[in-house]
Amino acid sequence: MEPLLYIPGVALEAERLIALRDLAVERDISAPPAAIPGGFLSKRRGSGQEIADTREYVAGDDIRHLDKGSTARTGVLHIRRFQEERDRVTFLVLDLRSSMLWGTGRAFRSVAAAEALALLGWRAVEEGGRVGLMTLGAGGPEIVGARGRTRGMLGVIGGMVRAHRAALDAALSGTEEAEPELAAQLGSLERIAPRGAEVMIASGFDSGGPGLLGRLGEISQKRHPFLLEVADRGPGGLPEGRYPVRVRGGAVRMLRVTEHGPAAAAPEGFPHVMIEAAGPLAQTAQRLHAAWGR
Repeated sequence: MEPLLYIPGVALEAERLIALRDLAVERDISAPPAAIPGGFLSKRRGSGQEIADTREYVAGDDIRHLDKGSTARTGVLHIRRFQEERDRVTFLVLDLRSSMLWGTGRAFRSVAAAEALALLGWRAVEEGGRVGLMTLGAGGPEIVGARGRTRGMLGVIGGMVRAHRAALDAALSGTEEAEPELAAQLGSLERIAPRGAEVMIASGFDSGGPGLLGRLGEISQKRHPFLLEVADRGPGGLPEGRYPVRVRGGAVRMLRVTEHGPAAAAPEGFPHVMIEAAGPLAQTAQRLHAAWGR
């Protein structure tokens, strides 16, 4: 990689993403009540190990679930009912297409997107969940299976750093092809992200394609998509108006900026938060916590 691309805010550094752990987690938040790391408890009855309550035995109940204490106290057979331990998975999707590889302030939009996902990932593993990754962009997707604890998050960080370096190399060498539509890039997500997972998609949502809304609707049928839109107005912000931007291939597109920031590009109808790439990380962490909390 060219020395220029080692500049902080241009290159994505694993050390900086690891250091976000303390910023992501509020220490006054209690740990999840799951007995086994990697799970959290729901109110649904199931076959877990956590006891929900006891009731009188009826014909057909599993005799292995007899509660000796309740039976001895009442003289009537009682069985235990258990509370299902469900696995919480937070699946991170990082857009590294060419439209993300620029910035006018503190960091490239791609770097700001990775930092925001790292904040969400660290919070997820600290609360007992598992975290996985899929990147979009040059060189094909980088996929990291969902795992828990610090080791799982370190694997995700390694995947983001490798994919970001490949995207920068492709952009610098000029070998990157025309930017694909986001809807097409998300086509394989349903085969990769586990059912029931929280899917955090960090993107500028440029070149979304006409099928993006439908694609997100398909994802939401068995998963929970959250849209993290990364904007860039630079230091102090751009004045309100429309700006011509030349993209790869020579085409010119118009960028609309309002007095409140860039117009939202993400589809409506899904949980959504916008962050500023040039803003401080502490501000990003506050916005994410205010939007989604635990």
